[in-house]
Amino acid sequence: MFKDWFIRRIYADHNDCSRVRAAVKRCTESLNGGKGLNIGSGSSWHNASFTNLDLRLGPFVNCVGDAEALPFADDSFALVVTQETLEHVGNPEKAMNEIYRVTQPGGLLYCQLPFVIGYHPGPSDFWRFTREGIQRLVERHGFNCEEVSISVGPAVGFYRIATEFWASIFASFSTKLYKPAKGTLALLFYPIKWLDRLLLQSPEAHRIPGGYYVFASKPRGGPVQGGRMGTASEIGNLSL
Repeated sequence: MFKDWFIRRIYADHNDCSRVRAAVKRCTESLNGGKGLNIGSGSSWHNASFTNLDLRLGPFVNCVGDAEALPFADDSFALVVTQETLEHVGNPEKAMNEIYRVTQPGGLLYCQLPFVIGYHPGPSDFWRFTREGIQRLVERHGFNCEEVSISVGPAVGFYRIATEFWASIFASFSTKLYKPAKGTLALLFYPIKWLDRLLLQSPEAHRIPGGYYVFASKPRGGPVQGGRMGTASEIGNLSL
């Protein structure tokens, strides 16, 4: 479907950027035979070690479920990945409790959430998280925060806001103009994203990024079941 392709490849292609791919790749390559869980997977695919969970069935979804009530036993996964999903969950605190429950002691969490980005229902859109907010979210539920870093740069965040701003201007004349204007502007404004090569070098980039990721670990309170996941020091510094 052209709309899905356009969103994934043009408007919201940031999950395929080098920063995000490198961070997720270092996690997934460290599973060492363990099992991973991808919450809110949509059309994303990491490798055969992962269970892909989403609210609806899809080509890459092999488990339908809700992040607030994960259908898995305690300590089931060596790695949990969730990318821009918890902002769509009505109770992210409950979801994080569930994530902690199904993560093995010594297991890892990669959680990516938006900060400066427009409303994007999927099917709903509830929350945004600052740097401190995403760190507090994982620590409040028992994880040890290993690292917080920008996932979506300031230029991409500005691109999304600018596209919505001008599309909304057109919609003030006619609601029928919103979608064609948004699509056209998404193409015209695309070069704005390239400015992140410069902006991400700024010490003030953290003030208006599109989003953050946090890399965290579950304390070892007992034996790890299944495969072993590398520790944060073994995986290396994910701050890119």
